[in-house]
Amino acid sequence: MNVRRHIPTAVMAGASVLGMLALSACSDSGGDRADGKLHVTASFYPMEFLAKEIGKDHVKVTDLTSPGTEPHDLELTPRQTADLGESDAVVYLKGIQPTVDQAVAQSGVKHVVDAASLTQLKKHGGEVDGHAHTTGDNGTGHDEHEGHDHEGNGNDPHIWLDPVKFSQVAKGVGKALADADPAHKADYARNTDDLVKKLGDLNKKFEDGLKNRKSDTFITTHAAFGYLAERYGLTEEAISGIDPESSDVSGSRMKELQKLAKDHHVDTVFFETLTNPAMAKTLAKDLGVRTAVLDPIEGITDKSQGKDYVQVMESNLAALQKALGAK
Repeated sequence: MNVRRHIPTAVMAGASVLGMLALSACSDSGGDRADGKLHVTASFYPMEFLAKEIGKDHVKVTDLTSPGTEPHDLELTPRQTADLGESDAVVYLKGIQPTVDQAVAQSGVKHVVDAASLTQLKKHGGEVDGHAHTTGDNGTGHDEHEGHDHEGNGNDPHIWLDPVKFSQVAKGVGKALADADPAHKADYARNTDDLVKKLGDLNKKFEDGLKNRKSDTFITTHAAFGYLAERYGLTEEAISGIDPESSDVSGSRMKELQKLAKDHHVDTVFFETLTNPAMAKTLAKDLGVRTAVLDPIEGITDKSQGKDYVQVMESNLAALQKALGAK
């Protein structure tokens, strides 16, 4: 009798991953590379963008989340887990991808930067019947929902959609890359300064572009734009909560959104590129309004309204201006 076939597949897979981790732990991830580059692993697109903008020619960046994949749903392969352990540096955002959090914790990589530790995270709005409500503050950046612990307590992870917060993260990533590759410290510092200026210019575009508006309220499929709403004094009303795949939306919530849309003259329901737009289209049909894309920029695909973070954010600004009646 073949005893091996009675060994559970999950056990074999776990053993395989542990074996690869052990091998990668033995490798000298901080040693010289044949290509002369710092090998950086990024958890998903916003982190990849930062690493490439700051590292430029000095880095080789691997994104764990392929284009078109919903980051929240990512499951790492054993090969990805092993490759992560061989990185010179890792740039990730703790609390948005549990499988990545676990792999990073076990990787043994010396130079790891958690974007969530570089700025203040907050709980955006009260979760009621699977929905989220976030009210801005005309740009001051503060509300009553403060939060510091981002490990599974309901804090909003979408910090990259606020250019000011993303700039804070960029500075931390620049320091981390410089620590991992001191020989190019000056270049990383210069590239970080350039990116911070670019993000500052983007923030100014949003401030100016949303000043003269007829409405403050916009409706989205899931609560990804809390920091953006807070930064520019807007109110986000989400059909579902922080989880983009949540489909548990009550009839009372849909009725609430219908009344809200009429009261605040909402003429657009926003959906995004990586998730099912069915809920948004159903609500829009009931209201007799249009749908449009407001991209949370969790990945760049051929459906994205731009080729990189800045261009898609500018497209988001144009979409918000149209929906809010901004001149």
